[in-house]
Amino acid sequence: MKVGVLGPLGSGKTTLIEFIAKSLSPQHEVAIITNDVISNYDAERIYRDLVTSGIIRKENLIGIVTGGCPHTAIREDPSINLRALNNLVKKEKPPDLILLESGGDNVMSTFSPSLADYTVYVLDTAAGDKYPKKGGLGIMESDLLVINKIDLAPFVGADLEKMKKDAYEVRKGKPFIMVSLKTGEGLNSLLQILRDDLGV
Repeated sequence: MKVGVLGPLGSGKTTLIEFIAKSLSPQHEVAIITNDVISNYDAERIYRDLVTSGIIRKENLIGIVTGGCPHTAIREDPSINLRALNNLVKKEKPPDLILLESGGDNVMSTFSPSLADYTVYVLDTAAGDKYPKKGGLGIMESDLLVINKIDLAPFVGADLEKMKKDAYEVRKGKPFIMVSLKTGEGLNSLLQILRDDLGV
């Protein structure tokens, strides 16, 4: 199963991926592919957090530096990510769950179907409660929308009820969830959605 995680810079994509990997690695062989435009920042962080602690194997982490628009590497020309996927599935013990992280992107970003079987789009309240209403392919078409950092809403003037109402309307009934990856609020429900949807 290949799960693509995308969303704006700073929304919590890497933190979400780490949460999923920690939660599912006891039962599954998990691999992670990160995409950054000019550095391997996210891959280095995941190495420190997950590889050194034995949650995922070193050979199951691949950091890609795209050198350009993050959309291109996951949609228009995903060849660099396809090569990374091919390297993972050819291993003696191939992973059964691969998490792919896009570089920071905007509301129109999507994954190529050749890369992801299931997509998660991450927004955060600190960017403003306008985002769900803005729509865009990522927000509207992802399999799951995660609205993160709800603990910050009171401090940035974000109306969570507005975000909830707008997400419901824009996604036309497709699932979304509001969480705080920092405080843990909503994470049990998020994990249950992923287990049900992914069959893991």
